[in-house]
Amino acid sequence: MRILHTMLRVGDLQRSIDFYTRVLGMKLLRTTENPEYKYTLAFVGYGSNPDHAELELTYNYGVDKYDMGTAYGHIAIAVDDAHKACEAVKAAGGNVTREAGPVKGGATVIAFVTDPDGYKIEFIERMM
Repeated sequence: MRILHTMLRVGDLQRSIDFYTRVLGMKLLRTTENPEYKYTLAFVGYGSNPDHAELELTYNYGVDKYDMGTAYGHIAIAVDDAHKACEAVKAAGGNVTREAGPVKGGATVIAFVTDPDGYKIEFIERMM
């Protein structure tokens, strides 16, 4: 077994595609329009299945906002340099909510950003 994708409901599909591709450097892999059931899907990622897990961005027609609830945590992305990744996000107009620094109680360098819908994304500094 392996993880294929994670689905996020988004309020503005193009805004989310722009964030994940322009700000985080993912590629738009494919889209699927389903007017009969009133939704559109966009799959983004750093590569596609089966070699890489993807994010499925789901836009339900007419829904522009979702309640985050308390169960969702974050998506984690490995980066070479968390400080540089934060600077790149800010330069592209993204929102850094926790600057790069050691995780509480440890030495691993992490940072957090949020996407336009408020989903948290953690950068974990790792030599790749």
